[in-house]
Amino acid sequence: MNIEFDTYKQKLNEVKPALDALADSLNLEGCRNELERLHAMQEAPGFWDNPEKSQQVVVKTRHMEQKIEKYTAMCAAWEDLMTICEMAAEEDDDSMLPELKDGFQQLADDMERCRLETLLTGNYDKNNALVSFQAGAGGTEAQDWCQMLYRMYTRWAEAHGFNYKILDYQEGEEAGLKSADIVIEGENAYGFLKGENGVHRLVRVSPFDANARRQTSFSAVEVIPEIEDDSNDVDIRPEDYEMQVFRSSGAGGQHINKTSSAVRLIHKATGIVVSCQTERSQFQNKETCLRMLRSKLVEIKEREHLEKISDIKGVQKKIEWGSQIRNYVFMPYTLVKDTRTGCETSNVNAVMDGALDPFINAYLTCLATGNWVTK
Repeated sequence: MNIEFDTYKQKLNEVKPALDALADSLNLEGCRNELERLHAMQEAPGFWDNPEKSQQVVVKTRHMEQKIEKYTAMCAAWEDLMTICEMAAEEDDDSMLPELKDGFQQLADDMERCRLETLLTGNYDKNNALVSFQAGAGGTEAQDWCQMLYRMYTRWAEAHGFNYKILDYQEGEEAGLKSADIVIEGENAYGFLKGENGVHRLVRVSPFDANARRQTSFSAVEVIPEIEDDSNDVDIRPEDYEMQVFRSSGAGGQHINKTSSAVRLIHKATGIVVSCQTERSQFQNKETCLRMLRSKLVEIKEREHLEKISDIKGVQKKIEWGSQIRNYVFMPYTLVKDTRTGCETSNVNAVMDGALDPFINAYLTCLATGNWVTK
């Protein structure tokens, strides 16, 4: 028998205890019991009379079913891979080795993702993520960096099966973008991305500098959970904000509809500004802005451990040296390093193409263990 099959059989035996332990971490027994209760509710007379409540139950049911299905699929994959090892031994068939390698890697990836999902226990971790991009000082160079970050996160979203929707997009004067707001939709979107919140620093030879000098640029990424409109956490009254209407501008039809329906809301007490210009009507843009504003206020209240929304102060953090959470170095060497977790890689091109999982994984692990590089 090919020695590689022996190696993979040993690897499969080594991961089996971890696979079994995931069942407890995911609380599968509790999920099955809850699923029975939810199915019984849906079969009860009058269940569909309340559309809002019934929809919530349906969504929760699907979530429970998907969790069980994912684990069942991983167990089936383990069994299939073990069968391949045994068949290869009997038939002395090396042709099954590529399938075994790919299958084992996929199983390992699925188990790691599942393990990380067990760490997502925050109140809003399962929510969609509202992601904002803001170029720092530095003109065209900073705006180009801001657009690079925008591309990086949208690539990550696409690779992981999340949908994203552009809410606001302000192009740079010569290149790049000044600011943008998107919502990344999907289960655990916020939980996975919450650690990306902060200032990101770029070091490279600027393509906009005729003398080819090395430049340092900063851009900020803000990640907050999208809060449901029916949230009781905050009540926003018309007198609490100033509404401005302006003509949409941006990268054409690819990003926005260029009409006069764009809306900007300024929260008077905190100075928080939100904009939306991608919906079809002024009313829709306003509703989206209110949802964004509500989400920002609730997230700040929770993060700052405040008793009420009125305690929030409009303090703006500077996008500058010393405040970055991650450094991206293109020159004189290539390195991406997180200042909080110590996670790093020299494959800067892969990171810019959306390969953020090692950084996300490291952040969630540090969050669970408290083993940060810096406090």
